[in-house]
Amino acid sequence: MFDFKGKRVVVCGGSRGIGRSIALGFAKAGAAVSICARSEGPLEATRGEIAGHGVPAHAASCNLGDGPAVKAYVAAAAAALGGVDVLVNNASGFGSPDTEEGWEKGLSVDVMATVRATHAALPFLAAAQGASIINVSSISGYRPSLRTPAYAAVKALLINYTQSQAAMYAPKGIRVNAVAPGSIEFPGGSWEARKSSDPGLYGRILEGIPFGRLGTPEEVANVALFLASPLAGWVTGQTVIVDGGQLLS
Repeated sequence: MFDFKGKRVVVCGGSRGIGRSIALGFAKAGAAVSICARSEGPLEATRGEIAGHGVPAHAASCNLGDGPAVKAYVAAAAAALGGVDVLVNNASGFGSPDTEEGWEKGLSVDVMATVRATHAALPFLAAAQGASIINVSSISGYRPSLRTPAYAAVKALLINYTQSQAAMYAPKGIRVNAVAPGSIEFPGGSWEARKSSDPGLYGRILEGIPFGRLGTPEEVANVALFLASPLAGWVTGQTVIVDGGQLLS
């Protein structure tokens, strides 16, 4: 469906779940891909899957809450790939509760890792042709949350920041968009765990999705690839909701 041959893609938070599917989607479409995450086991496993598509694959362990580490990773990724055409900011600290710790996790990873990775990648993106940034937000950013107020707030911030980035970087030829997934289920993910640990919550979420199931990471990845592709060449500053109608309920 997509052709990214010759393109260089950096995915911050790319070893599992949505980030992994985005990285593999780009690799399947012919792009060279670099990923980072904290856990080396899943990171190396995903790097191997990327390489299995016959494209250059780079991976590095990185604490995305550490400013200097983020800048060093982006520089290393650009060196390994020969530049950057697409930056995907997918990492989340999953700081959910309205506590100091919850806010610190969300602000340091969801927000500041996005800011820092973008700033580090900007010279490479500006030198590329048809460059783009994809930020991963959430439908939580569109409504208040009693269960995850800090998470919802930082995801709302990313939606607004995506618009600001789009306006700032358009003169450099860089498009900036975001995806806002709904509840996504995958092996080892939080919703798979809640199926058994909190079946009541899982059931309520399931009932609120008109299609009667949770989404898959691949369904989010397909939208991210579209936004980075020439097919979306006149699209910038937008956040595309990928939730199977979950926000409609």
